[in-house]
Amino acid sequence: MAHRVLAFNRPEWLGVNFIDTYFRKGLYPLKEFPAQIGSEAAGTVFALPTDPAVLNDPKFQRLGFKVGSRVVIVNYVNVPWLSTYPIPDSVDTRTASASLSSGLTALTFVEEAYNVQPGDTVFVHAVAGSFGLLLTQIAKHKGAIVIGTTSTEEKAKLAKENGADHVILYTKEDRLPGGEGVNVIYDGVGKDSFDANFEFIKRKGTLVSVGNSSGANVRLLRPVDKGLETTFATADEQYEYGTRLWDLVTKGVFKIRVYQEYPFTREGVIQTQKDITSRKTVGKLLIKVE
Repeated sequence: MAHRVLAFNRPEWLGVNFIDTYFRKGLYPLKEFPAQIGSEAAGTVFALPTDPAVLNDPKFQRLGFKVGSRVVIVNYVNVPWLSTYPIPDSVDTRTASASLSSGLTALTFVEEAYNVQPGDTVFVHAVAGSFGLLLTQIAKHKGAIVIGTTSTEEKAKLAKENGADHVILYTKEDRLPGGEGVNVIYDGVGKDSFDANFEFIKRKGTLVSVGNSSGANVRLLRPVDKGLETTFATADEQYEYGTRLWDLVTKGVFKIRVYQEYPFTREGVIQTQKDITSRKTVGKLLIKVE
C-alpha cells in the first residue's frame, strides 16, 4: 500500500491527547508491541503517492497536496491521504496540531452526536480542558446555553471567558442544574460522573460519552482503535469537516489555547503524561520536535 500514501517529513509539532493515556493504561487495548500511542502531528509532505488511481482521483486533487505542503495528520509517518489534512495559509502548524483532534471532535459532536440548536442547554464536564473549551465555543456559536464543571476558580474563569454561562466547581459544591433538565450532556469524566448525569438530564435528552478520565463505568460500543479515521471514513467527510474546522479557526470561533510546549525527549514525553492526568492543565499540550 506504500504507493497510496503520503510520506511525511519529520513533524514540527506533536499533539498530546487524553486518549493517549487510555492506550498507555490498557483501557483501550493495543494490538501489538512496540506500539505508537500518539497520533497527531503537523509538518510537511516529503513525497506523494505514486498510484495513478490516487493521483487522478478528483477527491485527492482538490486537497492540493504537493511536496512541501504543510499538513496535519491523525497518524504518521507514512499515512493514507484520507488521514491527512492540508493546512491553509491562514493557520500555522502549531495551531493546526493543537486544534485538529479536539476541534474536529467538538464540531462533529455538536452536529452528529447531538445537533445543538439555539436555546438548547448544553452541559459539559471538564469544561476547561482542551476539548471542553472548544466544545463550549462551538456550542455558544450555535446559540446554546452552556453549563460546565471544573475543579478550580481559575479554570472556571477561563471557561467563562470562552463562553460558558455557568460553571460548577465540583470540588466545592454539589449543585446540579434544576428545572426540566439539560438537552445534552457531554461527559468526558466517566465513572465519577456517569450516574449523576441522569439526575439532571431532560426527559428524552441526550447523554454523549466522550471519555473516561476517572475510569470506565460502562462499556459502550465505540470504534476507538482508529479514532478520527473511523469518524471520517470517506474523502467527502474529511474534506467537509476539515474545511469547516480551518474556517472556524481562521474566523476566531475556535480560539486555540496551548497550555504548554514540551521538548521531544524521553523526559519531555513522560512529563506530558504526568501533566495531562494531573487535572491541572487547561488547553492543549504540544511536543515541539527540533
